[in-house]
Formats: sequence, structure tokens, C-alpha cells
Amino acid sequence: MRDGRRHDRSVHRHHRGATRGLALDLGSSRTRAWIPGQGVVADTVSGDGGEYGHGRPVRRGRIVDPESCGRMLARIADRTLGHDRDDTVIVLSHPVLAGPGHRTAAREMLRALGPSDVIVLDSARAAAAYAGPQDSGPLLVVDIGAELTEATLLVGGLVRDARQAETGLSDLGPGEAPAAVVRAVLDMVMAMWRQDRHGALLGALRRGPLLAGGGALRPDVTSGIAVRLGVPVRLADDPATTVVRGAGLVLSSVLRRHAAAPALPGRSG
Repeated sequence: MRDGRRHDRSVHRHHRGATRGLALDLGSSRTRAWIPGQGVVADTVSGDGGEYGHGRPVRRGRIVDPESCGRMLARIADRTLGHDRDDTVIVLSHPVLAGPGHRTAAREMLRALGPSDVIVLDSARAAAAYAGPQDSGPLLVVDIGAELTEATLLVGGLVRDARQAETGLSDLGPGEAPAAVVRAVLDMVMAMWRQDRHGALLGALRRGPLLAGGGALRPDVTSGIAVRLGVPVRLADDPATTVVRGAGLVLSSVLRRHAAAPALPGRSG
């Protein structure tokens, strides 16, 4: 839950030679890709009759079929970056509470694509990079996906607390009110409240939680959360793509740093 600090140290290192990149948001129901200068270039169903097969490579935010998941990512990379990826960086977001096995599998899949380097970062910090305030004040990010809902408290850009519920939009029947999803968000925030010793959560609530994910597109979800928490909520433009766009901003920052860095001895450019 607190390994964001380690990721912060590694995001901007060893990317010399990289001039292109691809950002990915690997979700339980959809996979999205973003390229600098082009924006979102892929938004496709992940399995179950989608473009990449009938399996479900990701369930409840966990990679359960690395082989088919790797094939899917390879096809996206081929289409967006071409077959030669020696000069590329690939960024992939993961759920905040993804375990070490998930993160290791994600890194291995990305490295198998042949980029110069890979970055794996959590979805809450990616969402904050795109839609959150630019200061270092506390921020509550609520990411409502198809099979997973996460609430993350960020302070100074680092994860202070995070909670996860294996509940999402796909668990709702046709026409069903989103009471289960709203209740899950309330329960997670209340659990954070009981553990908050410094008032960071209160500050984040006063500023308004940032809602991301496909669930934030449903007015009954957003209004239900606002009513139950008793605070206004904030939405980014197109909440369903907030995470991949934020990962894209991290990628763009890496590529800009490379462009501004002096050439290594013996190399041109």
C-alpha cells in the first residue's frame, strides 16, 4: 500500500535513448492505450469476445492469465509503436493494492515487448497526475471500475492509505441501483477515517473526492457517493480515461527529461 515511495524514485531513471512511448491502463473489462501527441489510441474490450480472445486475462484487478494478457499487450504495441521498440518507454498502471505478484507479472510482460524501459505505477497517482490539484495537499481518489473499486488517500503525491472492494459496475444487474457500489465507497472511507490521525482525510473530503473510472460516468453513482459522504465530488473530463491519460502525462514527463538530458559520451543526440 505504501510502495508508491519506491516507484517515485524509479520513474525518471535510465531512459536515455528513448524517444517514443506508450501508456497503458489494463482493466478488468477494458484496456486503454495512450500515445504522446495522439491521445487515446486504443480502448478495447479485454477478452470475453473482444478483439484479443474469449478469456478474461484480468479479474478483479489481478492478472490471472499472463500469457493471453501478454499477447493482447503485444498486439497493441505492434499497432501503436511498430515492431522495433528499442527507443521506447512503456508505462502501465495497476490497482493501488495490487500485490507483488501482479506487479512482477506486469513488469515481465512489458519487458517482453522489447522497450528501452518500463514504468509500473498505481492508478490513483496516475489519476491525480491528470485530474488532481497541482499542490501537495491531501487528495482522496475513488476509482470505480467494472470489477473493482478503490479509495486512496494521497498526501504529497504519496499513498497515505488505500482500501479496496471487489465490487464494481459489472456486479449490478440491468437497471439495478448502485447501492452496493456506493456502500462500498462509504465503508472504505469510514475505515480510513478511523485510522486517520492527522486530519488528512478530513482535508481531502473538504476539497471534494476525485472520482475516476467508468462508474464516475453514472450520475446515480456520483450523486449517491456525494449524498452518503455529505460532500461535493469532483470529476475529471472523461473519467473512464483519467488513469491512462495520467499515465500518459508521466510518460511525457519522462520523454521530456530524456530530450533535455545531455548526450552520453560517445553517443550523438
